[in-house]
Amino acid sequence: MKLGLSVGYSGATMDLPVERILHAEKLGYDSVWTAEAYGSDAITPLAYLAAITKRIKLGTAIMQVSARTPANAAMSAGTIDALAGGGRFIAGLGVSGPQIVEGWYGRPFGKPLARTREYVDIIRQVLRREAPVRSDGPHYPLPYTGEGSWGLGKPLRSITHPLRADIPIFLGAEGPKNVALAAEIADGWLPLYYSPYRPEVYADSLAGAKADFEIAQMVIFNVADDVATGLMPVKAMLGFYIGGMGAKKRNFHMELMSRMGFEAEAHKIQDLFLEGKRAEAIAAVPDQFADEVSLVGSLDRIRDRLAAWRETPVTTLLVATHDKAQLQTFAELVLG
Repeated sequence: MKLGLSVGYSGATMDLPVERILHAEKLGYDSVWTAEAYGSDAITPLAYLAAITKRIKLGTAIMQVSARTPANAAMSAGTIDALAGGGRFIAGLGVSGPQIVEGWYGRPFGKPLARTREYVDIIRQVLRREAPVRSDGPHYPLPYTGEGSWGLGKPLRSITHPLRADIPIFLGAEGPKNVALAAEIADGWLPLYYSPYRPEVYADSLAGAKADFEIAQMVIFNVADDVATGLMPVKAMLGFYIGGMGAKKRNFHMELMSRMGFEAEAHKIQDLFLEGKRAEAIAAVPDQFADEVSLVGSLDRIRDRLAAWRETPVTTLLVATHDKAQLQTFAELVLG
């Protein structure tokens, strides 16, 4: 099993934890991952990290599909991959949700699976450089001939020869059909949360994955004498995503928790959160659910629970911690 460091979104002030990232690289972490929603972008920080790191892979978790055209995403991927040297970039993509896509990026959210399929196909065409890029799909037609077109567009091939034609593409996905799409067309999958104790939740969707398909799962890692206390950061994260990251009628995170066997609890969390009762929503997250999707407790307890993760198809654990000492402890537990 490999280790990755998730640095997530920047806060109100752009902050890149360079010292922590360099420490993770020294400890043998395989990858570092940035994110974007409607603040700082995920790609620019990786360009900076490409210059100051030597080995660690550079991934986006996730690069928003609606934030840029597929050709632009391919250009960014190829540029960072070349600048980093050694082929270190991983293109993690995702469609986000309708609130962000339509509210921030001003794009329609409809047909997310079809849009993703076209998007990935165009990226692969750009990187392979086998022929001028064409796309007949309705979402990203190339050349564009629709409203406002001058009718002068022509298929083009990238001027720059990418360092790699096979830059890995991971998809952030939650719904069964989205996960199945990742298994079909991508090189890896970025789940939001995954329980090693409920493999049946994703079993059918992953049935068609190729042998070297990768799964990079973020876990909150927290060494604590008291498990209930140690789970509080996990419950805070889950309460926010399940309660507030989505509309009342469509919240993909709430729907996923329901599919994982906690339907009544998921609806209660959402109701409390939308009523403005955030503390109560967090408290309503079951300890069992929070515990299954994280690694919390004494070192012996975490070591025992890691055994369950090793039996899953997860290939990389992405740890989210601000503590350099915990970074080292986690590396010792997982890598030995």
